[in-house]
Amino acid sequence: MNLNKRQSLILDYINKRNSSSRLEIEEYVATVDDKSSKNTIIRDLDVLLKNNYIKKTGFARSIRYEPYTSNELLIKYDVDNYFKKEPDSREIKYSQFNFDIFNNLKNLFSADEIKKLESINGIYTNKTIALSDTILKKEYERLLIELSWKSSQIEGNTYSLLDTEVLIKENIEAKGHKKEEAIMILNHKKALEFIFESKDYFKILTLKKIEELHALLTNKLGVNKGLRKSPVGIIGTNYRPLSNQLQIKEAIEKLIATINNTDNVIEKSLITVIMISYIQPFEDGNKRTGRILANAILYANGYCPLSYRSISESEYKKAVILFYENNSIDYFKELFVEQFKFAVEKYF
Repeated sequence: MNLNKRQSLILDYINKRNSSSRLEIEEYVATVDDKSSKNTIIRDLDVLLKNNYIKKTGFARSIRYEPYTSNELLIKYDVDNYFKKEPDSREIKYSQFNFDIFNNLKNLFSADEIKKLESINGIYTNKTIALSDTILKKEYERLLIELSWKSSQIEGNTYSLLDTEVLIKENIEAKGHKKEEAIMILNHKKALEFIFESKDYFKILTLKKIEELHALLTNKLGVNKGLRKSPVGIIGTNYRPLSNQLQIKEAIEKLIATINNTDNVIEKSLITVIMISYIQPFEDGNKRTGRILANAILYANGYCPLSYRSISESEYKKAVILFYENNSIDYFKELFVEQFKFAVEKYF
């Protein structure tokens, strides 16, 4: 839901302090909005409580307001209000890589959420069983084309979906576009074909497998292969990824161990796509690698891959930056689940 400015300020205050009394909240709001009454603050808190942004602990005068979850990754933020501020004006929790994040990469879905997602994937399984080999192949080709288009578009590629289809099916480049744009899309095609032809290969991850996929996605684009050796910056945020290659290797190895030890497939995939982006292990092509690797994990384990066809590029980028700056996966998780449902509904 959309929070008003005051509710968003209260939410940010509670998130930062972890535990606040109503009086503390009232005193804070008075410093930024002296027209708000006690009853107004109470109504705002009720809205946040009702929508699971916060929770209430204690009784009577000892009541405290806290983030809804103790897992920092699942803390909710008002995304619209958060991004009304320019990067240099935002108060961020983490300007550098947070190694403690690995302690929170678990139980990202409730039992009820897992049950619903398993039920949705059951629809995908039943659909694929019912289709002939010819139709099934065409559906995977359709998903391949639309994912190649959207994943490239998120990276600034200006090819249209129709131009992408012609490029992939007929190898005809669209006029008025850079050669690199066609290469990016065709690299997606090769990477996805590799995944679809080697289904079991990505059941267990290794650094070698991740590097292989990255090499396919960045082939002929002037990107050095292997883990990067120099610092990188990211547009739109003051978050700076690790710059030391030994630390980058440590982080990616911890991530691989975390993914391989995670039981739930949807959770594996979610962790993969966001954490490859967060670590930024390569010179370029990190988000692409994260998206395609996450799909490889889904497909290898009998789950529907995502095309991201209906996602807004700006919302995707907001969700990623919110994770960089505050380690909150909640909004990205929301978008990820929406795209999983969309894929099951629209394909096969």
